[in-house]
Amino acid sequence: MVRKNQIKLGFLGFGEVASTLSEGLLAHGVEVSTCLEGRSQRSMELAKSSGVGLFDSLTELSESSDILLSAVVPAEAVIVAAEVGGGDFDGVYVDLNNVSPGTVKEAFSHITNGKTVDGAIMGGIKNGLGTPIIASGEFAEDFAELNQYGMNIEVIGPEPGQASGLKMLRSAYTKGVSALLFETLYPAYKMGVDEVLLRYLSQTEGSHFKEASISRLKSSALHAQRRAQEMSEVHQFLSQYEDPVITPATREFFHNLLDKIGQIPEKPADYWEIFDKIDEKDDQKARLSKGRNK
Repeated sequence: MVRKNQIKLGFLGFGEVASTLSEGLLAHGVEVSTCLEGRSQRSMELAKSSGVGLFDSLTELSESSDILLSAVVPAEAVIVAAEVGGGDFDGVYVDLNNVSPGTVKEAFSHITNGKTVDGAIMGGIKNGLGTPIIASGEFAEDFAELNQYGMNIEVIGPEPGQASGLKMLRSAYTKGVSALLFETLYPAYKMGVDEVLLRYLSQTEGSHFKEASISRLKSSALHAQRRAQEMSEVHQFLSQYEDPVITPATREFFHNLLDKIGQIPEKPADYWEIFDKIDEKDDQKARLSKGRNK
């Protein structure tokens, strides 16, 4: 249903988050756009096939948007904010990136004319507009107005950093569990008892454990590079309160996973495909080592 005074919303970055949310927002009558400047080939293809408006530059996108949602990789969060802040944008700027409160505040320091909102996605984006999103900051209620267009935004506090901090804590747990799954299931796979292990773990962890675990493994493989960056942000955040041990180990795990399987173009059909890639990499290293020792 198209409403009067149509909201113009722009996405900074156009990966899985932007493409999924765009589909629902377009259906609710929101005018959604993005820009192709500096985007990867995959992002450009997603944007062109999604039906969103396309701008050639970030400046054009910013000047044409009432709300900007930043959904980029963690390493780009401050960079894109600085680019937006260098223009005349005076709308609502929402950081949805998986970054620490310190990084969010650094990004917001560049948005001198706009209204900033600290946002965090708190579930799998495959649920579309129904995916829970939390928001904090002085202008969080302005962002939450998108609930009338089908989004599921909860304002949790008045301070920037509250939403991103909660996201960091959730990531510390979920990514740590994913790393532990790899390190327990891979040896079981090599032993030929991975299905048995999943069956026994399901008896204690619940009937949905196997399905959820396999989904975690496949998602971790597809997004290994992003996970490694996210865990660097988590480590930075947790270090303000404690001397974390598991978090840096999880970050190192994802770096190692990326080294072994590389960046894969799509989610594997099953977890054994990931383990096969790890085996191939280990075999290559063994052959190289053997050749050097001759």
